[in-house]
Amino acid sequence: MRPGSEEPVPLHEEFIYCCGAATHVLKCGPWKDLSKDESKNLPRLLFMIIPGNPGLAGYYRTFIQALYCGLNQQYPVWVVSHAGHCKPPSGMEMIEDTDIKELEDVFGLNGQVEHKLNFLKKNVSKDIKLVLIAHSIGCYITLEMMKRASELQVLRSVLLFPTIERMAQSPQGKLMTPLLCKLRYALYMPVYLLSFLPEGVKASLVRFALRGMKTCDESSITTSINLFSVDCIANILYMASQEMMKVVERDSTTIKQNLKKLIFYYGTGDSWCPQQYYDEIKMDFPDGDIRLCEKGLRHAFVLDASKEMAAMITDWLQDDLTKL
Repeated sequence: MRPGSEEPVPLHEEFIYCCGAATHVLKCGPWKDLSKDESKNLPRLLFMIIPGNPGLAGYYRTFIQALYCGLNQQYPVWVVSHAGHCKPPSGMEMIEDTDIKELEDVFGLNGQVEHKLNFLKKNVSKDIKLVLIAHSIGCYITLEMMKRASELQVLRSVLLFPTIERMAQSPQGKLMTPLLCKLRYALYMPVYLLSFLPEGVKASLVRFALRGMKTCDESSITTSINLFSVDCIANILYMASQEMMKVVERDSTTIKQNLKKLIFYYGTGDSWCPQQYYDEIKMDFPDGDIRLCEKGLRHAFVLDASKEMAAMITDWLQDDLTKL
């Protein structure tokens, strides 16, 4: 392993339909198509990022570039947006114009799990091993993926700031649940009105909202402009409302079955998964690789600490990768 290079890494960008929903994919690495079994040049391992909510791939742009460099540019690193969270390019609709309904409620929490499994099935050879790096609600999605598709060759799953239990009971959940479950429709009109603002004004508003940060990733600012789209916001808030209702009990059975593959990373001041949740899971799984952040990173680490997080992950996985 070596530290991430400061030189920008080229990214391959795609907007595709997956389960009939608009999906944004960012790829680092020379392998654009990993679905052909007959290819002899396929990599042995794919790093796939499962985002939090908002599940916009652009938030992880700097993260996957730093991770790819930290891995000596040996393995492809991809991030797949959640279904319907990205604003599709001109000429592409949010939902594919087809009579075939690929998945009921694709924008819901269950639909997002099936969306990721479908993406892997259609785009990645079953012979390629996976390192799944999940963030926030992406950790719940990842555990569900491992539960539903035990045939996946998961080498490791890294669960960052994992919202995998009692979301509505967390400090932030207590504040957000009434808004998300009862009042979210009231947000659509102001977002609709703001959507008519010039792009430069939108960017200025985002910078103002993030003004408290000493350093803010520029890609986070450009990505946040997607949040001025009513369609994106509707899908983001709908998924979030389901999170509050459905992410209740920790899936200790799936964790126990996959414990040797899992790395948990909890924050010390995280209002979505407080330290109490760390203490309890650490007590229930004393042999698990369950870590507590000592660097004061925020839950939304992609806003200002992508490179730092990527460097930590490459260090954690060093032994696994040397055994490949």
